[in-house]
Amino acid sequence: MLVRSHDLTDRISDTRQSEIFTLPIDAARCKAREIICQSPQTGFIPIIENWRQRPDGQIEFAIRHLPAGD
Repeated sequence: MLVRSHDLTDRISDTRQSEIFTLPIDAARCKAREIICQSPQTGFIPIIENWRQRPDGQIEFAIRHLPAGD
């Protein structure tokens, strides 16, 4: 399938805002596993990204919801 730039911008503009979490390591792992294991809702797939450890030892990550494929 050929993807044109306007198709890509349309798909990106349809994504919902990211949710950012800052949690202790064990809680972050549990939250990430919960998100990975849940089935897609309302046509969006949750993606975990930007996982990083902060200087205070907590984990910060974002969840972005991308449109599910047809």
